[in-house]
Parts: sequence; structure tokens; C-alpha cells
Amino acid sequence: MIAWVVLFGAIGVEVAASAALPRTESFRDPLWTALVVGGYATSIWMLAVVVKHLPVSVAYAVWAGLGTAGIAVVGSLFLGERLDAFKIAALALIILGVVLLNLTGAH
Repeated sequence: MIAWVVLFGAIGVEVAASAALPRTESFRDPLWTALVVGGYATSIWMLAVVVKHLPVSVAYAVWAGLGTAGIAVVGSLFLGERLDAFKIAALALIILGVVLLNLTGAH
């Protein structure tokens, strides 16, 4: 159970780092650049901890899929990005894929 908590924490850190990426101004702002790079490094470290307890195929699929969906939602809500019906359907397919992967007994 703890591995799942750490995995969702890793996803949150990665989404936060990705949301901050535009503030780096193409990596010209040292503070935001350090925060983004540190966030990505922390997220990968957390993922490395998780794969000691969950299969890497499951952990990475959940991390990548929910991270992608998470940043799409954050982009829509806070960064002024459009989220149309096609994008919502695509995100639903990503989430469905992650759920199906977990239901197949891959872990």
C-alpha cells in the first residue's frame, strides 16, 4: 500500500514540475529551472523506490499515464490550455488503459 502512496506522490511531483516548466523561460530563469529539474529528479527517484515493490511495467504505466492526464487537467484549469471533447476522450482512454493493466494481474 505504501508503494502506491509513493507512486501517487511521484505523479504529483512530476505534474507540479511540468506545470512550472513554462516559468523557466526556456531554462533562462535559474530559480524556476532548479525547481523543475529538482521536481523531475525527485519524481524519478520516487519511481525508483516504487519499482522495488511493484512491477516496473505497472508502476511506469501508472506514472506516465496518470501524469499525462494530470498535466492535461492542470493545463486546462490553471494554464489556459484548451481541453476539448477529443482530448477528454483521449485522456479517458489513457486512464482506462492504466486501469485495465492493473486488472490483468500484472502486479
